[in-house]
Parts: sequence; structure tokens; C-alpha cells
Amino acid sequence: MKRPSAPLLCMAIAGLLLFSSASRADEYADVDRLFGERQFADAIQKADRYLATNPKDARMRFLKGLVLSEQGKVPEAIDVFVKLSADHPELPEPHNNLAVLYGKQGQYDQARRSLEAAIRTNPSYATAYENLGDVYAKLASQAYSKALQIDGNNTKVTPKLAMIRELFGPQGQPSRVAVAGASAPPPRPPVVATAPAPVSTPPAPPPAATPASPPAAAPASAPAAKPAAPAHVDTKGPQAAAVAWAAAWSRKDMNAYFAAYTRDFPAGKSRKAWEAERRARIVGKRSIDVDLSDFDIEVKGDRATVEFRQAYKADNLKISGHKRLEMVRSSGRWLIQKESTGS
Repeated sequence: MKRPSAPLLCMAIAGLLLFSSASRADEYADVDRLFGERQFADAIQKADRYLATNPKDARMRFLKGLVLSEQGKVPEAIDVFVKLSADHPELPEPHNNLAVLYGKQGQYDQARRSLEAAIRTNPSYATAYENLGDVYAKLASQAYSKALQIDGNNTKVTPKLAMIRELFGPQGQPSRVAVAGASAPPPRPPVVATAPAPVSTPPAPPPAATPASPPAAAPASAPAAKPAAPAHVDTKGPQAAAVAWAAAWSRKDMNAYFAAYTRDFPAGKSRKAWEAERRARIVGKRSIDVDLSDFDIEVKGDRATVEFRQAYKADNLKISGHKRLEMVRSSGRWLIQKESTGS
């Protein structure tokens, strides 16, 4: 189904699957279909009828916010996401979408605050980090423009401003800040520019004799390497560690849950503060169920990348989405070193 042209908004709903009961799935699907077909007035009408009897339903409110955004009714959409983030502080997506709407209005300071709130809610929400980088670039563009207005002879500012404009397009398009997957933040281009230079060295070492002898050895070694890899690579270990981590989370066994992570997790925050935050969120729930499926595992030596679909259920909330764990093997155990969500 083709989506309206709001890349980041669509990405946000992909990670927010909130169900109250199976019987309501058709209601969500109808509004979602109308949204995808750009029948916005009908989608809003159907959403409002549903919310008249289910005013607290998080997913329908989220869908309504998306439709209002596509209709260009920014104040109304902001109101929906503000109230949704207040009612569900554990969800980063409403904050993320608020940032999109603020960005479209050129309110980059407000967008920054919303993205920082999303990151506080979920420190592994990669989309929010990426969009925060874009917001900082927009704020920098505004600051550089102001500097040139004050001092038009400042030769240091012009190339910086030109670089940001090249990355993010004309200043008249503030919505670019909402597009996940945009170009890298300003500090990166110089680094990328130097990367192609070493590429000029490979042409020198192509002696004809060297390629001539490997071909004979290559066919023999290639088949030998393939059977050896599955026997040597431990994919079951990382998967078992991920399943055990989810089980500890589900039964609210905080000692086992914290033991699944490396000592230096998480980066950028003290371990004590992170543990206190996670304990408050997990122990405070009446019940939790975390189910993992669709594993995709890559192992390289003592490092592994474990990707899967995570279905999280806590009290009346259900969230399903893609998750990625970067693990390291320490003393024979696979531990989580980095955790991220999103497609």
C-alpha cells in the first residue's frame, strides 16, 4: 500500500502497533487503508466515530494524528500527539512526530526538545537521534545566516552555511528535517571527502602473476570455507542469550535482566542511573510479556549482531517492532553491548 509523502511519520507508526483486542483490528485497518488511499476526510470521520466510544485508544489517536498531519492541520495534529505523549510517556513515537510537525513550522528549538524527550523515553531510538542531528544542522544554518547578516565580511561562515545548505536543501524547506535517512550531519562531509583519495592506490598492485596463481587455489579454498563456517560460527549462543534476556524481562527478574548486558552498557549514561530507570519502568508494570521471533544472526569471532521482531505486551499496551542487539562474548557468555530499535 502506497503511503502519503511523510517518510518519518510512516516510519514511526511502523514501530507503534497498539492493540486493545483482536476485534478492533478491523477498525484500525479501515482507517489505515483510508489513510494510505489519501481519503483523509473519511479516515478522520471513521477515527472520530471509534474514539467517541473508545477515547483512550492509543493507536487510533496515533492514526488520527497522522491523518491530520497529512491534511496540513498541524495545530490539531500537534494537539493529538501532545496529549498522547502525556497519556503514554513510555512511547517515543508521539514525541518524534511532534518534532516532525514543529520542524515543518520552522520551530527547531521545540523540535529539538521533543526529540530529546523521545530519546529520554527510549535511549535506543535510532530515528530520534538521526532527526536530532538534522535539527541541529538546521539550527546551525539559522545561526550562520544570522552571523552573516551581522557581519557580511566573515569569510569563515559562508563555506559552513553553504555546506549545510548543500546537505539539507533550500532553507525554504524545513520539512527536510523530518526525513530519516537524510545526509550525514555537517562534521561528516570533510571525512567522506578524504575517503575516495586512497582508492587511487589499488591500481598499482595488479601483477598478472599474482592473480594467475590464486584462481587455482581459490576454487579449492572457497568450498572448504563454506562448510567450516556453520560448524565454527555459534549462532545458537547469541540467540539463546537473547531469548534468556527476554524471559528475564518478562518475569521482571532484574538481576538476570541486568546481567544480560556488558558492564559498560549503556554508553552516555551512568550504569546506576540506567538501572534505576529500567527498574522503575519494568517493576512498575503489573505484567510483562516479551516474545522474540524472525531471528537474523551474524557472528564474527567474539561479536554478534542479533536482529529479530519483538512483540512487547505490558498491562493494556502492546508494541511490536524490529530490534537489534549487538553482542560480545565474554567468559563464554554472550552479553548485550548495544541495543537499538526501528526498521
